[in-house]
Amino acid sequence: MPDANWTPPTPLPEAQRPLHGLLVLDFSQFLAGPSAALRLADLGARVVKIERPGAGDLCRHLYISNLELDGDSTLFHSINRNKQSFAADLKNPDDLAAVQALIARADVMIQNFRPGVMERIGLDWPRVRQINSRIVYATVTGYGDRGPWVEKPGQDLLAQSLSGLTWLTGDATQGPVPMGLAVADMLAGAHLVQGILACLVRRGMTGEGGLVETSLIESVLDFQFEVLTTHLNDGGRIPHRSAVNNAHAYLAAPYGIYRTADGYLAVAMTPIPRLGELLGCEPLARWTDPASWFTERDAIKAELAAHLATKTTAHWLGILEPADIWCADVLDWPRLLQHDGFRALAMTQHVERPNGAALETTRCPIRIDGGILTSATGAPTVGQDTETIRGEIGGF
Repeated sequence: MPDANWTPPTPLPEAQRPLHGLLVLDFSQFLAGPSAALRLADLGARVVKIERPGAGDLCRHLYISNLELDGDSTLFHSINRNKQSFAADLKNPDDLAAVQALIARADVMIQNFRPGVMERIGLDWPRVRQINSRIVYATVTGYGDRGPWVEKPGQDLLAQSLSGLTWLTGDATQGPVPMGLAVADMLAGAHLVQGILACLVRRGMTGEGGLVETSLIESVLDFQFEVLTTHLNDGGRIPHRSAVNNAHAYLAAPYGIYRTADGYLAVAMTPIPRLGELLGCEPLARWTDPASWFTERDAIKAELAAHLATKTTAHWLGILEPADIWCADVLDWPRLLQHDGFRALAMTQHVERPNGAALETTRCPIRIDGGILTSATGAPTVGQDTETIRGEIGGF
């Protein structure tokens, strides 16, 4: 039941957000770079998206379903809300001059073109630094700026596959299994934000900007730092996924997700005899040696799986949760969205374009001074703010 004293969190006013007053130029496309710019916008920065006239960001037409809104994909809407759009052909000298005037005023510039593209345009870090020594120049690539992978497409599934992440995921009887999200893109965007904020702090002390770089491959490798560290220090032994309800190649039984009579139950690290006692699963009592919880992982999990399938998820939760066993229901989205736990977080918001095209989406997960970070401003149309911004920079 909901707490009778619960009140929804209050949005933090724009003027009180930490990055209020900063100008960010977002030259990036698709996911990683735009997600970084989105987070800076959530934190109060003014973000101007620099797009090609006409088509704009290619992500406008990158569909993750057949759903579109007002001519653009819902993916574009979700990752480019709360931004402005300035249309510029960077090969046109007049447009390039206007962009350079914007750079002279900006605090942050984000780009995710392949290595060499910005050098050809004349907007690489050395030349941008000459225009504005205080700017933080942030770039995200697929695989860095050197080595045999540099020319590969910087795409999420490819980065997951090259990194070993897909090889770790799924049961031992399966082949490599990708994550169900663009995890490399999202992590790279988050890492880019971390570097940008660090350089902004340093700029506050020294007055100088800086160069921030990351890549999809580096981010998804860092994502695996715990297991890679283990591998690098245990003689290079190869981890083996469990054949039964694998959830982590390096963790012992019972760690995994199990089918119940009416759904699923997630069970994390728990002493096997204690679990068997609570559940009334007598076969588990024989595994008293903690070392066996890993070496005989599949046998233990098979016994547990058969037992948990006999009763409902609620039945097992009613036993395990009062005993402080780490476990949880496994929710699909319809049940999640109806749950009081989800509603208490106020994790969704309504955003809208000036023409009334509206979208329900998630909010920034960060809270500042007790306030959540929301904005009703929807993703811009291509060049929506070009004339206004040109007026601000003297009519370029």
